Formats: sequence, C-alpha cells, structure tokens
Amino acid sequence: MKLHEYQAKDILGKSGITVPNGQLVTEVDQATKAAQIINGPPWVVKAQVHAGGRGKGGGIRLVQYPYEVVTATEALLGNRLVTRQTGPDGIPVNQVLIEEGVEIDREYYLGMIVDRSTACPTMIFSTAGGMDIEEAAASSSEVILKEPIDPAAGWMIHNARNLLYNVDPPLPIGAVRTLMAVMGSVYKIFMTLDCSLVEINPLALTKDRKVYALDAKINIDDNALYRQKELLLLEDAREKDPLELMADKYHINYIRLEGNIGVMVNGAGLAMATMDMIKMAGAEPANFLDVGGGASEDMITKGVEIILKDERVKAIMINIFGGILRCDVLARGVVAAARKTGIQVPLIVRMEGTNVEEGRAILKESGLKFFVAKDLAKAAALVARQVSEKGLKN
Repeated sequence: MKLHEYQAKDILGKSGITVPNGQLVTEVDQATKAAQIINGPPWVVKAQVHAGGRGKGGGIRLVQYPYEVVTATEALLGNRLVTRQTGPDGIPVNQVLIEEGVEIDREYYLGMIVDRSTACPTMIFSTAGGMDIEEAAASSSEVILKEPIDPAAGWMIHNARNLLYNVDPPLPIGAVRTLMAVMGSVYKIFMTLDCSLVEINPLALTKDRKVYALDAKINIDDNALYRQKELLLLEDAREKDPLELMADKYHINYIRLEGNIGVMVNGAGLAMATMDMIKMAGAEPANFLDVGGGASEDMITKGVEIILKDERVKAIMINIFGGILRCDVLARGVVAAARKTGIQVPLIVRMEGTNVEEGRAILKESGLKFFVAKDLAKAAALVARQVSEKGLKN
C-alpha cells in the first residue's frame, strides 16, 4: 500500500525528521488561504498522486507570488498528470500540497528497502539526490552506498558511519550528526510500520546546516496490514484501478497491464512464466491475475468477470496446474462465468494436474467455444494467433 507524500511527511515529522511547513488543499479556493499562512515566497505546489517523476511531468511547481499559488493549484486540481510512471493516460490529481520553499545548499538521497540479495533491511544513501537519482544510479553506481542491517542487532551507530564517512566529497562539518539521527528515525519507521520502502528524495541540507525531508515516499507491505490498521485507513482508493479494487474485494491478486490478452493462473510464479511466454509469442498480457492455490468456483467466476470488464481484452488464456485448486473446480468456474458474462472473445485453456480429465470433460460438455493446449508454449502461441487473426478481421 502506497502513502501520499503528505501522509509520509506527517509520519516523518512525528518521528523527529524536519519537513517543510505545508497544507493540503482539495479545492482551488483553499489555495489563497494557504498562501497567506505558509511562509513564502517561494512556495511549492505539488500534485499528490502515486507516481514518480512528478517534477518532470509538471506536477511540482515553484512559484514566487500568491496569485501563482492559486493558478498553479488550479492547473493541477481536477486534471490528469502524465509522468514516466503513469502511462500516456496519466492519473487524476485530486489534491495538492502547498509548502514553504527551502533554500537548498546540498541534496542527498536516503532510502530503506529489503534487499533480496542479502535478505536484510538495507539503508541506501547517496550525495546525488534529486530528480535524476535513477540516472545517477545507472551511470555512476559508485555514488549509491548501501548498508545491510542485521535484523537481530538493529540499527547501530557504525551502520551510519559506514555510509556517511565513505562519501566523496566529504559531508560538511555539522551535518553528520543530524544525518545520523535522520537515519535512525528512518530505520525505526521502516521496521515499526512494516514498510517495504521508505524514501526521502531529496533530503536537503541548508546553508545553516538544517536538514529537511523535501519529498517522501512510504510503502507498506500489504501482508502486514492486518497489524497496521491505522495505516490502512490512509489508503486512497481513488488512486487504484477500479478493477484492482474489485479484485481486492474477492481476495484475487490482480494488476492491470498494457496488453490485450487476459491471463488467469493459480500461483505467482506460474503467472510470471505465462506472461513471459505470451510476450515471447509476440503478444502482450493485459493483466496479472492470480486466483491462488485454494481458489473456489466463485473466485474463478469473479476472476473471469474482472478480466472481461477490461475492454482492451481480445482473448483470454487460462493456465492452471491442478493441485489444491482442482481442474474440475476451475472448469465449473469458467463455465459459470461464461454463461453469466457471455464471453465473446477466444478462450484458450491449458490445465494439468488433479482431476484434469474431469475438468476437460466439463468444458467439452458445456457447449462453450474454447481452445485447449497441452503445454504452455503452444497455449501462448495459440492465444497470440487468435488475437492477431481477430485484429486482421477487424
């Protein structure tokens, strides 16, 4: 679960990390009052959306006059912001954060993730903070410093020293102690709130050696939300795809993608392999949909319904390995969904495992028009061919 910048900054501020004074507005009329009570000029007007690259996409605006605060807010609220992470359609801006400007002397990057290669929480620090941190990491990996943290020992002072004493050029005198404190707070937030990401970029140092978190991201591990119920209340459902919200309601793992082939599988690994094979066959998956190993007939039905609600879908590929989820249960769910929705696109089914013959018999006797493939490569090639032929006919 992603938090908005203003929500993340509220958490940072309560943990002792300095953030700029700001106010959230949801209507243009509120911007005038915000400009009056927030120190400026300058002011920073920032779209609150779950997407990176806002600065380059025009979602962050630095203004010098109170009327510009209003016009910048008006330009963002209610419109769609397009960044490198949103796709060409962009996402709607429902709220804007207006903040005081901070005179920046230096910019740093500070983040924390779980590094899979070390299986440890890992602090990341760089002197190349700002909008181009990704480019800096790709071209000059030596500017990105990582420090794995022993979960049993927790955050120790030597962890901070390993990061802060190895930067080039050296940090200004007086900044090290403050940055150590910020790192300790970030680690505490990360562990206490079950985060998958805590990121401050940029972490700004002013000429008077004060440190500000000018932008912040916090992602919470969905698997831990049962014990983070207060954070669950912060979720902004408007930022999620409607089909993903529908899938959440039925405990189905669904992510919308950019292609036109609907995909249903049971198991995340099988889903990734299936999508890879579809792409190798020259087509593009429209979604990641994993009904899980213990899916019921009703979940299968709902899964097919969700796929068909995506108007881009031109064919559906179902790839199931029958284990806990038996093939006959899958088949009955597919038949029920087909009769309920009236599937008008080609349906390709590949299934193996428990009760596979019973499942194939149910599909055969259903009267549905579908294609059967006995291996994954043939199924992917078949669905790609169906989409291609359908496109030529249209």
